[in-house]
Formats: sequence, C-alpha cells, structure tokens
Amino acid sequence: MERVRFALLNRPADSGVKQDDTGVEFAGMTDVRKAAQHRLPDIAREEIPEDGDRQSVTVLVRDEDGHPAYTATSNDAGLWLLR
Repeated sequence: MERVRFALLNRPADSGVKQDDTGVEFAGMTDVRKAAQHRLPDIAREEIPEDGDRQSVTVLVRDEDGHPAYTATSNDAGLWLLR
C-alpha cells in the first residue's frame, strides 16, 4: 500500500496552496496516477477564476516521506471570438 498526500498548486493567487495533510492509501503508484488524473478535471472546474480565461491547475502528489512522486496539470484557455 502507498500512502500519499495531494497538493493543489497554481490556484488563484488569493487562495494559496491547498494540501492534504492526512494522506490517502492506494494499492500502488499506478492507482495514484489514475486518481490524480481522474480528479484533476473536477478540481480545475471548481477553480476557474471568474475574471480570467486562462489558468493552470497542478496536482502534486507526495509520498509518505514528503518527496514529490507524481504531478498532473490541467491547462484551460478561453478566447472571445466576437468582433
């Protein structure tokens, strides 16, 4: 079993970094990767700034010792096409 902690980076400047201090257990690192990638679209959707069309949201996964183990990033961009 792998116990890992997730951190949400690149959030709007006024909200800082959001970290999981307790951790979550997974059967292995493949399951950790799947969980990070699966959750990222929902997290990014919740973090969309009201006044902007571009953002990046990064999930950083750390192992039990606090070492970076995996990262996943979602980039969103919007562009007005009206004249």
